[in-house]
Amino acid sequence: MTRPRLTIRVRLTLLYTGLFAVCGAIVVAITYLLVAGLSEIQGATRQTDNAEQFLTYCRQALRVNADSDLRLKCDLTFLEGVVAGAAGQREETLSHLLWYSLITLVAVTLLAALAGWIVAGRVLRPVHRITAAARAASEHNLSARVSLDGPRDELHELADTFDDMLARLQAAFESQRRFIANASHELRTPLTLMRATVDVVLAKRAPTEAELLGMGRDVRTAVDQAEALVGALLTLARNEHGLSVREEVDLATVAENVLDDVQFGDRRLHASLQPVVTSGDPVLLERLVANLVDNAIRHNVPGGDVWLSTSASDGQVALEVRNTGPAVGADQIDGLFEPFRRLHDRTTRDGFGLGLAIVSSIAAVHHGAVSVAPRQDGGLHVTLTVPAVRLTPRE
Repeated sequence: MTRPRLTIRVRLTLLYTGLFAVCGAIVVAITYLLVAGLSEIQGATRQTDNAEQFLTYCRQALRVNADSDLRLKCDLTFLEGVVAGAAGQREETLSHLLWYSLITLVAVTLLAALAGWIVAGRVLRPVHRITAAARAASEHNLSARVSLDGPRDELHELADTFDDMLARLQAAFESQRRFIANASHELRTPLTLMRATVDVVLAKRAPTEAELLGMGRDVRTAVDQAEALVGALLTLARNEHGLSVREEVDLATVAENVLDDVQFGDRRLHASLQPVVTSGDPVLLERLVANLVDNAIRHNVPGGDVWLSTSASDGQVALEVRNTGPAVGADQIDGLFEPFRRLHDRTTRDGFGLGLAIVSSIAAVHHGAVSVAPRQDGGLHVTLTVPAVRLTPRE
């Protein structure tokens, strides 16, 4: 048989009531002791005054009879009566005081319990609202909010924190759903292209060698496209688990290696690379720099310029990539880091829209940040900052 569960409201009420009862009992005990002490002192004083008055009266009444035994007997009888009367009166007074105090304490304790129950309910009302919002929240519905009003106390801060957590979860789930939908669409595109190419050729009774070779080239292009997309998705997924490799990396050396493999065409490169060392995965950092450079070349104008520089200051390593290109609105900047977000029409095949998303993901796992700002003459100014490390002296 399980014991009945005491809610926190009941426990708070019992705590309030218990503390009030203990404090009330202490007050009653102190009052009783003080009154008992005062009544004892007043009784003794009263007994002394009455005894002196009675002794004076006895001596006057017995002046005729000078018998000392009779006088002593009279004195003792009176003193006993006075003491007994004072003691009885004191006991009756203290008894009344004790009973009245206990009855009052019980009545007030019951009122305190009722008040504690009401106050505990009002205090815990925000907790009930948070519980209701938590129960209403699910993977498919994260729009519930506590929206607590009232003073800025600890419970209000807890409710605001809970609302912020729900908002972050909602944004994360929506971003995940968009990512899955876009990834499915992007992966379906090369598969559809391959199927269509194969179906067109196979529909002919006797396809020529040129048609078969063309089909092979188209299928190979679609496979390369799907492979590149899968590789990008795997990079984003791997970054969710943090770094598995961490070593000293010179971003200037990484940038030089990337520039050796890049075809700029008619774009002009302006490089200013200073040795700057950070800590991280050299493969991921090379992928980051390659994405930034590829983005600067891809979204450029014929005969445009690309600027690449590295620097270090205040314990931070900076990599800056600027390019000429079409003008970019300030309202488009925040969405550039979202997966599958392109500046141009989605029907164009200028990448998958994962370049800057991968850059942001790699920077995050390296405890860095990426900022993008539009240039006045068109193009973008991208800045990567990651923590710098001191070069390890070699023996």
